[in-house]
Amino acid sequence: QVQLVESGGGLVQPGGSLRLSCEASGFISDYHAIGWFRQAPGKEREGVACISSFDGNSYYADSVKGRFSLVRNNAKNTVYLQMGSLKTEGTAIYSCAAQRGVKCVTTFDYWGQGTQVTVSS
Repeated sequence: QVQLVESGGGLVQPGGSLRLSCEASGFISDYHAIGWFRQAPGKEREGVACISSFDGNSYYADSVKGRFSLVRNNAKNTVYLQMGSLKTEGTAIYSCAAQRGVKCVTTFDYWGQGTQVTVSS
């Protein structure tokens, strides 16, 4: 059974950093594209970042480029979203998702429950 579990959310001050984890079970995450999404209150879900298994490249939304980065830990079957220089508009529920395939495309097949990130002073 495929399962994704996020952790690492919490309260952080503007300008601070946070690392989110997406631990996979039931499949080998290195063989699949893994994406991170967020949904702020009253807003639609938006894609934040994705790491491809096809070419190893990572892709980022313009709003987080240069501040967020993705790292795989294959030994732990985990993908991390390292977030820096956080802004108040980054307050949202962050979820990870996996594809059956290796490329970052628009549709994801498996989803985690999400973890809350609150950026506030």
